[in-house]
Amino acid sequence: MAVAVASSCCASTSARPLVHPAGRRSGKPWWASGRRSGTGGRKTRLLSVRATTAAPSDVGYADASAGADDDAVTALKVKLLSAVSGLNRGLAASQEDLDRADAAARALEAAAGGPVDLDRDIDMLQGRWRLVYSSAFSSRTLGGSRPGPPTGRLLPITLGQVFQRIDVVSKDFDNIVEVELGAPWPLPPVELTATLAHKFEIIGTSGIKITFDKTTVKTKGNLSQLPPLEVPRIPDNLRPPSSSTGSGEFEVTYLDGDTRITRGDRGELRVFVVS
Repeated sequence: MAVAVASSCCASTSARPLVHPAGRRSGKPWWASGRRSGTGGRKTRLLSVRATTAAPSDVGYADASAGADDDAVTALKVKLLSAVSGLNRGLAASQEDLDRADAAARALEAAAGGPVDLDRDIDMLQGRWRLVYSSAFSSRTLGGSRPGPPTGRLLPITLGQVFQRIDVVSKDFDNIVEVELGAPWPLPPVELTATLAHKFEIIGTSGIKITFDKTTVKTKGNLSQLPPLEVPRIPDNLRPPSSSTGSGEFEVTYLDGDTRITRGDRGELRVFVVS
């Protein structure tokens, strides 16, 4: 407990030795006698000292709240990743799985406290991201909600890992897809990696627009010695009306150092983790 002096004049008075004035032998202190002192006939002035309690120091309620919020966000992120695990990036998702993943993503987006600001956090996009879930893959096509080759028994195509490689300096945005093509027995399947190169730009606060550039295919495994092959682009006038050029827009709805959620211009929910 801190002690505060009632007035400025008392600060110097309290520093003097509290002794009897000259010529007094009373057993009482001179300031408590209530009689005139023997020095000049003046009444003694009572010394008033008042104790006050110091104001409590600021408690870090904001810091504690921030820590609680961080814990909540972490828990919701774990819940989302658990909801999409085992769905083969969405290819094995049922309608119930789609609803559960969407609800978990929306809870995390809301807990994060507002839209992503890519002008401020653009450096967090840098790097190689692995796709762990896409709601569009539930359509059972590699193009998602856009036209694409079907998976399953119609074509012997097995989808491997899918990545996005983003360079915020050069504005390169590459979708990298690992694919396995079946071959007649006894030939082994052909493993290849297709890189769909794009350029990107920021739209508004959290939007991204990608513009398709080219597709390059590189074989793996026993055929890895073959050079990369650039796939010729189909002229726009020969492209089916419903076909996509690989360009599009999406919004980044959650972004931290290791997890990213995006929602596409056709409602696709995608979840990425840093690779």
